[in-house]
Amino acid sequence: MTTPAAALAAAAPSVFWLDDAARPGALPPLAGRVGADLVVVGGGYAGLWTALRAVERDPGRSVVVLEAGRCGQEASGRNGGFASASLTHGFANGLARWPTELATLDRLGADNLRAIGDTVARHGIDCHWEETGELSVAAAPHQLAELEELAAAMTAAGHEVALLDRTAVRQRLDSPTYVGGLADPHGTALVEPARLAWGLRRACLDLGVRIFEDTRATALGDDGAGIVVSTTGGSAHAGQVALATNAFPSLLRRLRLRTVPVYDHVLMTEPLSAAQLASIGWAGREGVGDSANLFHYLRLTRDDRILWGGYDAVYHYGSRIARDLEQSDRTHGLLAEHFFATFPQLEGLRFTHRWGGVIDTCTRFAAFFGTARAGRVGYALGYTGLGVAATRFGADVVLDLLDGEETERTALEMVRRRPPPFPPEPARYAGIQLTRWSLARADRHDGRRNVWLRALDAAGLGFDS
Repeated sequence: MTTPAAALAAAAPSVFWLDDAARPGALPPLAGRVGADLVVVGGGYAGLWTALRAVERDPGRSVVVLEAGRCGQEASGRNGGFASASLTHGFANGLARWPTELATLDRLGADNLRAIGDTVARHGIDCHWEETGELSVAAAPHQLAELEELAAAMTAAGHEVALLDRTAVRQRLDSPTYVGGLADPHGTALVEPARLAWGLRRACLDLGVRIFEDTRATALGDDGAGIVVSTTGGSAHAGQVALATNAFPSLLRRLRLRTVPVYDHVLMTEPLSAAQLASIGWAGREGVGDSANLFHYLRLTRDDRILWGGYDAVYHYGSRIARDLEQSDRTHGLLAEHFFATFPQLEGLRFTHRWGGVIDTCTRFAAFFGTARAGRVGYALGYTGLGVAATRFGADVVLDLLDGEETERTALEMVRRRPPPFPPEPARYAGIQLTRWSLARADRHDGRRNVWLRALDAAGLGFDS
């Protein structure tokens, strides 16, 4: 019998999506002074969508993107590739926080997802865009009861979802641990995340955006005529600046307690044989997430590997971010154990890659927005793991705010209000660890939330990945 440790033994400590012959070569760094109408700081999804939407909305606008490393190499190239129509980190979170706006938010989110698919097609981006929908699975009776309530609320709001019993869910994806599920056939597309980022990069370049890689922005200043962004190799001057650094420390210090960086870890299997794939089913190829507080997510790749990630969202004291934190024997080992407990029929399958990445988490789980420097600097951050699609919506919000436009987007309470910050250290670390412990405890005790979690619920606060 192959142990989880043996299945992990040959896994490369690298990101499967980035380990791709299609990865484009590096662009030169900024050297000297450059000017533009708009400077975007950050070359992940948030920054690339902002640059692309800026020139699509105003073809005469000159745009510069500054990226500290390579475009798409951080969260945008490391995630599970779930492009969700939800702008609110799921229907339940949206219903709890913005009940009177949720119908509008859901409509805008569905429009946003369709627009991403259109962009992929229009620019010929080879990222295996699959409109598979999503399957939420329950591994305990209390999780199924929660899905039942969610299904009723979503159906009442006009969503086409289906509640599945044990037999029905196992016909879709066969695990002995599943007791039911919720199928949402329209709310999610799957994508190869790094290739989407690289495709957006190419689309930006084709439309005249100048992108400088290996160019770390170090400070914001005022040159009289506009904003100056100082970098490791020079400076960029513009009338407007959009900040899109997400989990990494913001150039606006006042934002640094608004999010915390959380490490998410992932495994990728070798390709499944036809017999192995038949043993679990999955004919619909849906993106899948379980319904625990500490949850797993999984999906198939174009060559029928299984990506398996999540569960152990890890915060490091002082909001530490470092390359050595991307590998965790403990967390990757737990993920391997959980994988084979979920799919015992895949015993003998090996993992080929193991990695981690950092996510920007905020206390309300959904992105927030704003401006600074007399409206000349705009920002969006706090996507909390759901930024594959929501960053395009965020890009339009930031551009609306910078241009001073009153739109349906800027009128939203979600856009007008920002979430409470996390406390400074050491209270931040202590509070996050207590929350993680409490969430794990609730998973073990039929979902019952202790006094700490109930207090956070009452305050509208939380921690997630």
